[in-house]
Amino acid sequence: MLNNHAKLMQFFSVANEVTGRKKLQKMIYILQKQDIPFEEKYQFHFYGPYSEELTLRVEELCNLGFIDEMKEEKSSYYQYHYTITSAGETFLNQFSTGLPDFTDKVVMLKGRSSRFLELVSTMLYFDDLSKNEVEEKIQITKPKQKYSLDEISEAWAFIGKLSQVQ
Repeated sequence: MLNNHAKLMQFFSVANEVTGRKKLQKMIYILQKQDIPFEEKYQFHFYGPYSEELTLRVEELCNLGFIDEMKEEKSSYYQYHYTITSAGETFLNQFSTGLPDFTDKVVMLKGRSSRFLELVSTMLYFDDLSKNEVEEKIQITKPKQKYSLDEISEAWAFIGKLSQVQ
């Protein structure tokens, strides 16, 4: 059980700070699809793949004082910032997570917007379909996002680059 918590702590240690709950969800999902062995189960939801397990684990880590969740009030919503605490680093140092180094992948993911990561994660969610079928699914499941063909092409290129990063 604690091994999955430790894996998330490893992620937060590598990421340093993650801004946004949606972005956090998408980053872990995309890493999972890149063969990083996070074990949270995902289902398709309003904003693409979503894991209730991940939400609960992050909440537990916050309650334990291992992750700091800072709530920032924006004009019409709240934005959350997550960072690992010193107690979290101490906890993490007691575990060997066995995770491969995914630092470069995290850097790439952090550099993208949550909207873009929503597109990428949705595309990866339908990775059992052909490229054309995936693009049709995007238009069907994400009509309000109005993803352009350029954005979809950029997402395909990003997935390719991410797959090449060790």
